[in-house]
Amino acid sequence: MEGLLPLAAILLDGIIGDPRSRFHPVVLLGKLIALLQRVLYRAEWGASWQLFAGGLLMTIVIGVTYLIMWFADRWLALQGATIHFWGIALLLSFTITPRSLAEAGLEIAAYLKNADMKQARFKVGWIVGRDTEALDEGEITRATVETVAENMVDGIIAPLFFFCLGGLPLAFAYRAVNTMDSMIGYKNDAYLYFGRCAARMDDIWNWLPARITFLFVLVAAILLRRDPKNAWRMALRDACKHPSPNSGWAEASVAGALGVRLGGLNYYGGRESLRAYMGEPIQALCAKHIQETVALMYGVSVIGALAASAILFL
Repeated sequence: MEGLLPLAAILLDGIIGDPRSRFHPVVLLGKLIALLQRVLYRAEWGASWQLFAGGLLMTIVIGVTYLIMWFADRWLALQGATIHFWGIALLLSFTITPRSLAEAGLEIAAYLKNADMKQARFKVGWIVGRDTEALDEGEITRATVETVAENMVDGIIAPLFFFCLGGLPLAFAYRAVNTMDSMIGYKNDAYLYFGRCAARMDDIWNWLPARITFLFVLVAAILLRRDPKNAWRMALRDACKHPSPNSGWAEASVAGALGVRLGGLNYYGGRESLRAYMGEPIQALCAKHIQETVALMYGVSVIGALAASAILFL
């Protein structure tokens, strides 16, 4: 039965999605991180002390998360095989986000198709950090495709990968690392040193899952009749151009599969930031490419779950 857990988690995510609740495990993780940040972070401290404090926060969060999920696993095991199976599947589904990614992307695509640029700009601002007030259809599409593609790694494949390695506790330990990176892993004045340990740990933990995701994108591109050869070529050529050592593998392969170009000029608080180009502009970006990216994302999700189940059976 354990081998079916990744598939069951994907199924439950498709049915219930990501419930908005203050008791959601990832929400509770965020509250723990925020609490420890208030206790451990001091802006007046020097670089060394901030590095130490950030590393201590990271260690506590990972340790506490792992232990809680280890005890949850043991407690569920005492309740019988059926409750244990579906309990673990439900908790694992909270670490993955295919339905949330699809809903966000398809909502933006629908606004674009209805020429409702105001709502499209507003909604894309929920999923990206860049300025969105002046984006046209192509730039809104680019922002959405980049986000969905990038999150194939940390929102789907990486949690399943670590579940295969160490069960529910390690899958949630990964989610803790990723949540810390999203909260404090920034290269700005406040978090340059305090968040560095979390950012580096996230890079390390995502290194292999990112490259596995690239391979799964190729398989999904074959099944969905996209362009796997171009996906392979663009990933090998452009993935290393991304500022993240990992995100480029999913983004560049998706760009190649769809025949579009990602990257370009972004604005953050009015400041220009040029992101290296990935892929070639064979087609002009438009709403349909969001739908095609969501289809690739679901393909990668199913392929990842099947691969994880096969590994667990073996």
